[in-house]
Amino acid sequence: MSHTHARPKQSQSDSGVQSWESGTIESMVHSHGYAALKAKDALAPFAFERRDPGDRDVFIEILYCGVCHTDIHQVNNDWGFAEYPMVPGHEIVGRVVRVGSAVTKFVAGDLAGVGCLVDSCRACAPCQGAEEQFCQDGPTFTYNSADKRTGGFTYGGYSNNMVVDEAFALKISPKLAPAAAAPLLCAGITTYSPLRRGNVGPGKKLGVIGLGGLGHMALKFGRSFGAHVVQFTTSANKADDALRLGAHEVVLSKDANAMAAQAGSFDFILDTVYAPHDINALIALLKHDGSLVLVGVPSEPLPVAMAPLIMARRSLSGSLIGGIRETQEMLDYCAGHGIASDIEITPIQKINEAYQRILKADVKYRFVIDLASLGK
Repeated sequence: MSHTHARPKQSQSDSGVQSWESGTIESMVHSHGYAALKAKDALAPFAFERRDPGDRDVFIEILYCGVCHTDIHQVNNDWGFAEYPMVPGHEIVGRVVRVGSAVTKFVAGDLAGVGCLVDSCRACAPCQGAEEQFCQDGPTFTYNSADKRTGGFTYGGYSNNMVVDEAFALKISPKLAPAAAAPLLCAGITTYSPLRRGNVGPGKKLGVIGLGGLGHMALKFGRSFGAHVVQFTTSANKADDALRLGAHEVVLSKDANAMAAQAGSFDFILDTVYAPHDINALIALLKHDGSLVLVGVPSEPLPVAMAPLIMARRSLSGSLIGGIRETQEMLDYCAGHGIASDIEITPIQKINEAYQRILKADVKYRFVIDLASLGK
């Protein structure tokens, strides 16, 4: 993309908000943030350019960006498809600065969110069914994803701004604190979606495996939905926090007797753990017709015994974030029920330290970058 752009033809909406019809204002394409230049590299300052905003785009000044464990996997190329330089970040909350002339969903000054997706084909069955994350042509993720519009790769929210089609931007209620809302764009929807699809609610017993960025949101949603919620953890010192966050019971998964006492009693279990672990022990906790859903991505395959699944018609499945419509539903639910992430705010200059602390499980329960620290 050239550094020199013609100044766009601008129009004035009925509300007095300035919009563009084509092209871009030069100051709107130059961006800066933090990037990894190669696998396992420390993140460092990085200047780049966003694509030219179009008629249906919103231009967002990023205020906060959550730090997801996925960011670490991507920076380290743990999954084998990383492209560099990489600007991570897909839990973005910011202020709309300008809107395209065809935009109807936002006006300048609105709070907006951008989660894991910024585009999809919009024509396949999953897209038509508002599940863009399963786009058959391949969704465009917010970073480290082939950008069909530019031919390059997308850059994420560890940066000062974002250009996104309004169809993939989310409304953030003023009832939500912007920093605490940021992790809802990934950790929130990743846990909300499978619990809703599993009809978790009154009369259901929910198990949550792992108490971290995802697990703590699952506790909050499960309790709010009216289920009986049990937290499983390997750390006895997390019991008090689990109870505070919504658990009715806490089970130490290293305790064989405690695990045996829970056998065959769960309608639904959400497994948020990224590390390799014994999935068969979790299947044994399910009732007849119970469901175990994985949202963590272990680095190696997990062996599964078939007989316990077959003999009790139990289900084992996975879940990937949620579509735009469901993500908006989740944000509105959180605004209406006072739900947000437990966060620790960090300046961008300490992002590498934050990564090390995440790997040690030394955060309660999500880091959020204050992008004001980035400077102009």
